[in-house]
Amino acid sequence: MLASAPMSASELPELLKRTLASQRIHSAYLLSGSGDPPRDAALCFARGLVCSGALDKPCEECPACRRSAERELPEIDGTGKAGPLYRHIGDHPDLLWVDRGEGGTRVRIGQIRAIQSALRLGSHEGGWRVAVIADAEWLNVEAQNALLRLLEEPPDRTSLVLIAASAAALLPTIRSRCQRVRFPAEPPLPLRGDEAEEEVRELVERLDALASATLPDLLDWAEVYRGTRAPAAERVQLLLMAGSQWLRERVGEAVVDGRPNLRPPLEAFHILASCRKDLSQRNANPQMVAERAFLALRQAVSA
Repeated sequence: MLASAPMSASELPELLKRTLASQRIHSAYLLSGSGDPPRDAALCFARGLVCSGALDKPCEECPACRRSAERELPEIDGTGKAGPLYRHIGDHPDLLWVDRGEGGTRVRIGQIRAIQSALRLGSHEGGWRVAVIADAEWLNVEAQNALLRLLEEPPDRTSLVLIAASAAALLPTIRSRCQRVRFPAEPPLPLRGDEAEEEVRELVERLDALASATLPDLLDWAEVYRGTRAPAAERVQLLLMAGSQWLRERVGEAVVDGRPNLRPPLEAFHILASCRKDLSQRNANPQMVAERAFLALRQAVSA
């Protein structure tokens, strides 16, 4: 979804500010980081690229800025059955936005092909065209390859802006073609106490009991990730995030106690990273991903 709180030109990262000031526009940018800041910056930057103001861009006063101002728009549907495959930013015809859409679990190849077709038509306003691809870590390999072809031969006066929670989720050939903007990592997820969400606290209680858990216990725990894929996948993402943070705590405790056998937790970290990729790019079954994650975490603390 489009960002809910517009970012001002003065709040943009320095690389994007310099780009707008110099008008030396690269064909692709990759904004990586968690939370809203990368999305807010992508939206502001895309609007700035079509702004006709003389100083800070977007100026919020020129015709292009008025056209690209946010307003109520239909939700994107990755299948194209219940809504558009992409949308415009505001109602500016040269600013395109792609994401998973409401209830979506990936950015689909059909959406990438749709913006390819739209960008081939050329600019409606005679200036730059910009396509923002949010949730880029949810592109499967097929969709990433389609995107790569667009990056290799971008249309004239066109810039692609990719947003990903983690740049590592994208193919190296995609990353190498983008100007990179990294946002600071968010604080660690609270696992215990009043600051932790109830679902996280309950999950950590189970993780604390992993060493004595049986295989049937783990399979039972993974049962809660059955059901409609979109909400199940979101809950598994929380499991993977909390599990990684919990594992870091265990490694820290082992180092303090002078028993740092790091090989099992490092192997578990590798498996959790693989689980994230399978969930986002390969449309894996959330329950099976959860089973694999619980097994990896138990092995890490039982070794």
